[in-house]
Amino acid sequence: MQIDLIDTFLDLCKTKSFNQTADRLGITQSTVSSRIKSLEGSVGAALFKRSRSGTELTTAGLRFEPHARGLRHSWSVARNATRDATLGGVTMRIGLQHDLVSPEIRTLIQELRETFSQTAFLFEADYSGQMCADLVSGVQDIALLYTPQMQPDLHFETVGEVSYVMVSTECATIQDVKQDRYILGNYAPAFSQAHASLLPELSAVSLSIGQNAAMVALLTSLSGTAYVLENSAVPMIKAGQCHRVIGAPVISQPVYIGLNMRNRHRTSFRRLVSILKAQFSPVS
Repeated sequence: MQIDLIDTFLDLCKTKSFNQTADRLGITQSTVSSRIKSLEGSVGAALFKRSRSGTELTTAGLRFEPHARGLRHSWSVARNATRDATLGGVTMRIGLQHDLVSPEIRTLIQELRETFSQTAFLFEADYSGQMCADLVSGVQDIALLYTPQMQPDLHFETVGEVSYVMVSTECATIQDVKQDRYILGNYAPAFSQAHASLLPELSAVSLSIGQNAAMVALLTSLSGTAYVLENSAVPMIKAGQCHRVIGAPVISQPVYIGLNMRNRHRTSFRRLVSILKAQFSPVS
């Protein structure tokens, strides 16, 4: 299978520009044209029409697009199955939002091993955008993420919420927080919107960090004030590294499960979803 033809077609569906697709895929525009012509020859129909206003899918192209996504997904699943043959049994690839990777994950791993004794699990921490792309392509089977990106092939379910709290190595109350000593957490769009609404005076600062683990490391090494996950704040406070800032609002971040629509009703995936929900729903 010439999967590069499918990849080029799907990217061109997004960009509607031969030039942009060439840049995104790191190939020449003539190569893009050649691949599309080759694909059109294989399916026996023109898939795109080009004009001064841009590139648009033909009726045949619109009909072919969902099948192309399915082919891309099936190819990734088949390739993963072949590569994972040495692991034995079935392999499940699980994506995790960076901030959801914590010591508590050992409980999840233990339960997954007990429930799916013949399954090998591959965990990968990433950001929501990349995980959504990986779910569409079949690189990942299921993901826990902060920011679902609605696409025809993806299904999302709400798991629950995690809480971010403000801690400081310097300030006791919210009134004491100085803008030049504040580190802004850039954990997800929902978090940023809530933060801007609740604390507009602290939303324009010179330093911003997008990972909870990095924020914790920075606070303990350089000092300052910032939001961190509540389950990270507790041990820091107990160790005397910082204290909770009085009067600072708690910011809740929704957590979602994402999976490909093709797996939505499969028994093994429903069991996996139930375990993930039980693991993360109590988090607050």
